[in-house]
Amino acid sequence: MAKTKTRFYCQECGYSSPKWLGKCPGCNFWDTMVEETLSDRPHFSSPAAIPQPIDDVEIGEMPRIVTGSQELDRLMGGGIMRGSIVLVAGDPGIGKSTMMTELGRYLDPLTVLYVSGEESARQVKLRAQRLGAATPNVLLLAETNTESILKAIEDSVPDVIVIDSIQTMYDPVVSSAPGSITQIRESASSLMRLTKKMNAATFLIGHVTRSGSIAGPRVLEHLVDTVLYFEGDRNHGYRILRAVKNRFGSTNEIGVFEMTNTGLKEVLNPSEIFLSERQSGATGSCVICAMEGTRSLLIEVQALVTRTSYGTPQRTSTGFDPKRLQLLLAVLEKREGLELGGHDVFLNVAGGMRADEPAADLGVAMAIASSLHDVSAEKCGVLIGEVGLGGEVRGVSRLEMRLGECAKLGFESAIVPNRSLQGFTPLEGIRVIGIETVSEVLQLLLP
Repeated sequence: MAKTKTRFYCQECGYSSPKWLGKCPGCNFWDTMVEETLSDRPHFSSPAAIPQPIDDVEIGEMPRIVTGSQELDRLMGGGIMRGSIVLVAGDPGIGKSTMMTELGRYLDPLTVLYVSGEESARQVKLRAQRLGAATPNVLLLAETNTESILKAIEDSVPDVIVIDSIQTMYDPVVSSAPGSITQIRESASSLMRLTKKMNAATFLIGHVTRSGSIAGPRVLEHLVDTVLYFEGDRNHGYRILRAVKNRFGSTNEIGVFEMTNTGLKEVLNPSEIFLSERQSGATGSCVICAMEGTRSLLIEVQALVTRTSYGTPQRTSTGFDPKRLQLLLAVLEKREGLELGGHDVFLNVAGGMRADEPAADLGVAMAIASSLHDVSAEKCGVLIGEVGLGGEVRGVSRLEMRLGECAKLGFESAIVPNRSLQGFTPLEGIRVIGIETVSEVLQLLLP
């Protein structure tokens, strides 16, 4: 008889250890190590596959399920791919279950099987009625046993399967508790195999840890075809759905939604929404243009620079990399002579967005200079450019697409790197100012 083996793993980062540890060496959190009993599941041999030349592999059609939601379809690469498995993760209450419930309305008359491991069928129906998604094509199943779920899928033959959530599923053959690494891996693997066999599409809702990463083993993210991550603050109305992995589309796309009483509404022109509350002539405010996949977004960056009351000045940023902020402050001090050593700097990207692209550097730097000298940066228009350590402004990609969005929203001028203007065709309605260094922009801002 096989001997039972156990090990300990961290619920936060997945670190594995043969013995219990009070503090996890991987993430430095206390009391996160839990015991796991390794599975004695028998391994069955399958017929050996025969290699074949790549030229002989038949691709055939790649069928997609078009939902009718422009944001979701673009994010998925043109629609939901049949035979794919998608992991949807995000903070509690961000809108994961809401979006998955609304799939019934989007996909009518296709059959959607909604498997709930956290709520009863009655609770799911109440939410579906509130969202207007209680359509006859939706089948509800309140179950956590993976074997029962697989049998229900084979009997009902749905087009789309929703598992809410994968952390609540358990395989009775595995002796570990639901939510453990082994249970998540085995349950997801079984669902993946059946999804490919039936040529359906499966959505797995996943929990996140305190650090914001997806709970469970890292192999879960490798196992699925697409990973969608919900971003945004629950206290704000806007939600960003970002594709961080996509085998059937771009990994740079985002979908913008607004959370309302009747569910998630598409935001087809997010630039206009993000700038709608911008105050004219306000100091410390600049507009940048960031690329998110094939979409260009105009975003407001706000900075507040005040004299510090502490021995060490504070540097706080929301929606922007704190280390990148430190770098830009060092460039402004060293290269441009701005005295920021005795000032607190607070930076915010409005609307709950994240400005991760290097092209946001110039706008962030000018927002800081505008707040420091209490001068409006509105005459600069839209600021686009990456700032180097020598104070130079480096080129950016897809300039015509960025400036087209600026002109569409009524901006009359834009400051861009000279290096990006080579071969550029001027656009009507917007004046483009090419610059080489940050000093040239400061001269326009602070004559």
